[in-house]
Parts: sequence; structure tokens; C-alpha cells
Amino acid sequence: MSEQRLHLADAKLAQARARRGQPISHILMEDGGVAPSDMLGAMAEATRLGQPVPQVVVAEAIASREEVLQAQAQHFGALVLRPSESPPDPALVALLPPEFCLEHGILPWMRVGDTLLIATARPDDFQSLLPLLPPDTGPVVMALALEADIHQVISQRAGAHLARAAETWVPADKSCRDMNVIPPLQRRIAIAAGLLFVALLALAPHYLFGGALVLALGSLILSQGLKLAALFALPRRSAAPAPVALPEKPPMVSILVPLFHEEDIAETLVKRLSNLTYPKTLLDVVLVLEAQDTLTRKTLAHTDLPPWMRTIIVPPGEITTKPRALNYAYRFTRGQIVGIYDAEDAPAPDQLTHVAAHFAQAPPEVGCVQGVLDYYNPRSNWLSRCFTIEYASWFRVLLPGLARMGLVVPLGGTTVFFRREVLEKVCGWDAHNVTEDADLGVRLARHGYRTALIPSVTREEANNRFWPWIKQRSRWLKGYGITWWVHSRQPLKLWRDLGPYRFTGFQILFLTTLIQFALAPVLWSFWLILGGLPHPLDAWLSRPVVLGLTALFLSAEAVSILVGLAALSRSPHRRLFLWVPTLFAYFPLGTAAIYKALWETLRNPFYWDKTQHGRSAPDADLPPER
Repeated sequence: MSEQRLHLADAKLAQARARRGQPISHILMEDGGVAPSDMLGAMAEATRLGQPVPQVVVAEAIASREEVLQAQAQHFGALVLRPSESPPDPALVALLPPEFCLEHGILPWMRVGDTLLIATARPDDFQSLLPLLPPDTGPVVMALALEADIHQVISQRAGAHLARAAETWVPADKSCRDMNVIPPLQRRIAIAAGLLFVALLALAPHYLFGGALVLALGSLILSQGLKLAALFALPRRSAAPAPVALPEKPPMVSILVPLFHEEDIAETLVKRLSNLTYPKTLLDVVLVLEAQDTLTRKTLAHTDLPPWMRTIIVPPGEITTKPRALNYAYRFTRGQIVGIYDAEDAPAPDQLTHVAAHFAQAPPEVGCVQGVLDYYNPRSNWLSRCFTIEYASWFRVLLPGLARMGLVVPLGGTTVFFRREVLEKVCGWDAHNVTEDADLGVRLARHGYRTALIPSVTREEANNRFWPWIKQRSRWLKGYGITWWVHSRQPLKLWRDLGPYRFTGFQILFLTTLIQFALAPVLWSFWLILGGLPHPLDAWLSRPVVLGLTALFLSAEAVSILVGLAALSRSPHRRLFLWVPTLFAYFPLGTAAIYKALWETLRNPFYWDKTQHGRSAPDADLPPER
């Protein structure tokens, strides 16, 4: 450190110590930055929430971060450090791991003789941090810095390391990142299966078609049976969520919002999240951007963000996926609860209060809370109507039913919240899995955690254009197939982790979903009989067999209609009752999607086919979120 900088630092330190010990609230009022009436309100809020006054003052925009930083410096008699004025010493980068620095909001800044200046954004916690430092650190003096500056320096110097860690956080045996490397035994089995398929197709196609029919029918029976079981597991009525109060000690909630190539969503997103009634003092919304996404970065550069909302830039890496971005940005948060919203989400205003209250009352094994996803454009066209019915069936019948039956719950990609310590234990999201949500639900179950469903609703945009729908669904199905493969490649270990009951439920849920879409053309072939055309299995299709198959097909359609009607009765979309029977023409679109998914799995399994948002306006007469 130069002589000039030392004299400057000494002068600033002497000025700061002149008001050492004086309450920060008094300093802010004496400097004229905060009116007494505003400070009284902030102090009352700080007492109610059990949080420091400076945190309340910043979150409520009563004073700027810079004004609070100066007041803290005077209160603690500490030096303020800024990268532009006193750049941190690069030689100290390896002194403490970047993950440790992010967790505690600190950064080793410089040495003055033998004394180490450590900048902190949380001066109240500094003394409790000292025992955690390495024993050879030497004498330590606290300095202050903006947390944004600390994060920026860490990103610049350790961003590549953190990005690599984000890609490999999930252990290899529970990740799909090595799926291109096929073990010899599995390769031989795949080759043998391929040869058998070709032989049957050439020599005995009717046996091949018959086997496919048995597989398709079996999956149909199991999938519809699971839907009925989930429906019967639910309580008879789904009441609207009752008003809830904050827990006695409400937690800090960090919300990660991954954005990519978003042009028209920024202002709407800020407005929708501003409607959340959770105390802004305890709310930390992080907009997660990719370094190469200049479009979204330019858009946000012209958007005024509230004090409780900030951005994190994810460095480039080998892949560009949502879960990788989540893993990276997670290290820059400190909420006891970590949640996910998507760019187009419109959550119920009191949703986070419901989440915090549920976690406060739930046993420790409840590691995750999943809300209900719904659409704000359900009547824009036929595709959005069917998508809304499907979402209602999934989030209002099937997932709650699976949870009540104690089965594995594949999570949704948004409106999902975790205890921080649980995310640490399961190692976050698989950065290579394009349905990281479903995969994480399975890993939670394998670690012994349960997912709770709450009736609080988040609305989002229904993807109601044909080709974008196919692309989105193909990504989902590709991820479902990859997730099944990852967890089933060691079946005995999966059996031990889940137990026989949940193992069976997992196989039924995932395999029947994939088989139903892939082998749907086999079932469609029976329309040939109604048209008086020959069928590949004519020799085996006696009248009793045809009647039995007809009864089975009609029963399956009846189950789908029953589940759809039951789901809509638990939603605000009862005017869609008449559209439920049209689902028979909607689900075949999934067959086109799964063949696209199978091709991508072979060619580019980690490719993330991005869904564009902001293409369909909300319906004008929607009831309020609940």
C-alpha cells in the first residue's frame, strides 16, 4: 500500500472514529438523509422482524446503500473500501475460498504490515466470523464494503472456478453429465436389443407389433390407475388457502429468477414481484443473467430495480442451462429459504408468507414446498385451454395425490422453495439435466426428504403456439427420459434409497409417461379396424379381444376426462369443462414431441430449447390470484 494511500486511509479512519458507537439511526438522521418519522417506522419494522435497522432502511428505500455504509463506518469506526479507490490485493485471492467469502459476505482486501484488512458487508456478524478464519491468518482488522462490490470482485477473480463448480456440484453417479459415456455392458445390451428389433421386424413383424401393443396397453393401465389413485388420495374439497401470519421469526427468502433472451418481460417482472407482501427487508430477489446474453442485460440496464432486487452475471462455460445458472447464483444468496420463479411468473401476493409459515410448522424432513402453477391466458386459443386443463390435472390432482400417497414428487421448475440446508445436502441442481426440477424431486426423495404441496397459485404464460409447444414439450420429455435413466442405471441402489413402494411409484410415473407418448401410434392403429381396413394383428383380433380393447380405451378416456373435470373443479377455470373431452386431440401432440426428444437425446442431450415469454397477453377477466 503506497504512502499516500496510507495517509488517506488514516484520515478517513480518524473521521469515522469521531462518531464511533453512536447509533446508526441517529447518524442517518443527523446527516439529514432520513426523516425522524421514517426512522421511527424503520425501527418498529426492525423490531417486528428481528432484523438490523440498516437492513430495513435500505430495503424500504428510506436511505441508499451508500448512505447506510457511511453511517455504519462511523458507528463501527471502520474504514470504507472501494475497488475503484483501493483495489483488493490479487495475492490474497487464495487466502479464503470464494464460497466461504460469499457465505459470510467478506473479502480479504489488503495487508498493512502484518495486519489483514478484511472487508465485510455484514459488520454485525464480524466478531462471530473470526474463530472460523484459518489459524495462520494473523492480526485482522474489519473494514466495510458494499456487498455488491465484494460480489463483483469475487466474480471477476473466482467466477471461472465457481462456474466449473456449478457444472459439477451434483456427484457424477447422480448426474447425467456422463451419459455420452456408455459402459460396455449397457452398450452390449443396447446392441442386442437393436439386433432383436431388426430381426423381428424382418422375420416376424406381427410379434414385434404384438409386443409393442402389450407394452402400450400395460403402460396405459398403470398410468391411468396412478391417476385414479392420486385423485382418490385427495381430500374431497380443495379449500382456498386461509390467510396466514408471518412466523414469529420470519426467515430471509432468496428468490432466483433465471432470465435468458428476455426483451419485453423486465418491467412486467418487477411489477409482479413488487406485489409480493412478504417484508421487503427479508426478500432478496436475484435476476440471474448469462454473460453472453446482451439482450437481457441491455433491457435491465434501462429498468429501475428496487433495493431488494439485484442481478448476478453467470460466466460462460461448457454448457448454458438454467440449472447451471441456478447453481452459480445460489452461492451469492443467503436466504434460509431459496425459491425459484420464472421470468413470466405472477405469484399470489401472499405466497411467500404461506411458504414461510408452512416451513415453520413442518417437520425437518419437509425439505421442499411446491406451489400451484396456473395460466393467465387460459382462453387465448384451443391450445392454451388444453394446456390449462393439463396443468390443473398435474398441479391440483396428480402432484398433491402423489405427495399424500408418499410417492416421489417430480417438481415444477418454478414456484418451488427449499430449505437452504437441504439444497446443500442434495448438492443443488444437475447442471446438465434439461428437466432439473423433476430430477431434483427424485434426489430429494432419495435423501429422505418430502415435498409438500401448498394451494398458493403462481400464474404464468401458456405456451399456445404449435411449434414452440412441441419444442417445450420435447425438452420436458427428453429430461424425463434422462432423469429416469440417471436414477435407474443403478436399480438396486435406487431400490435401497427409495424403498420398494416409492421405487415402484417412480418407475410407473416416469416409464408410463415415456411409453405412452412413444407407443401411442400402436394404439392409434386400431382406428384402422373402425375404418374397415386390415390391421397387422388381424389374426389375433377376435371379437371378444376387440370388445375388450374398446372397453379399455374408453375406460382410459373416461379416467382422463374424470381427472380433468376434478382438476378444473378445484381451479378458477370451470368454464373450461366443455373443453375437457377435446384432450383426445391434444395429447397426440406429445408423440411428435417425444420423437424430437429421442433424436435430441442421441444428438445433443444437454441442449436447452428455450421457451420465449411475453407472446400472449393475460385474459382480461381473470379472478385475482389466491
